Amino acid sequence: MENLKIQIDTHKMIDDKIIYRKANPTDVIKLSILFKTVYIQTYGMDGVSDEFANFIAKQFSVDRLHELIANNLDTVIVAVYKDNLVGVVEIEFDKKCPIDNIVAPELNKLYILEWFCGKGIGYNLLAEAEKIVKSKGINEMWLWVLVTNTRAISFYERQNFKWIGNAPFQMEKNSYDNKVMLKQF
Repeated sequence: MENLKIQIDTHKMIDDKIIYRKANPTDVIKLSILFKTVYIQTYGMDGVSDEFANFIAKQFSVDRLHELIANNLDTVIVAVYKDNLVGVVEIEFDKKCPIDNIVAPELNKLYILEWFCGKGIGYNLLAEAEKIVKSKGINEMWLWVLVTNTRAISFYERQNFKWIGNAPFQMEKNSYDNKVMLKQF
């Protein structure tokens, strides 16, 4: 009997097992680790400086995330695979955009663990975020992304976000040039 090669579509296998849901307080430790991991992998091109470490420790602290989730039930959606967090999207409502004084929801974070990139999780998390924004009668959302993050920029362009200008993201001493993008529904 001839050996048959069976091609397994791992994209489909994983995607079928992903659950998208609102984050809850029991997620905060895992969320903190996920945020820190993706942030360092994406932006830590020169390693982790003092400024970088201070920002990460503050932004992704368990206490801050617990408060965020407890006070804003519609702002954080997680992607879960085998009871483990693999991606997250965070929306910040009524945020002033640094370009054109637009006040609209900001797609504050869309983070996927590297192993799970390219499997449709980012697309699905973005769709969940858009569904929440639209349910509130809002017809636009903006974001900013580091100009050197070409993979993210390409993803957002494919999702119909349009470049509207550049703005600096200020840390303690350094600022980082970001593309500001807007999507209208």
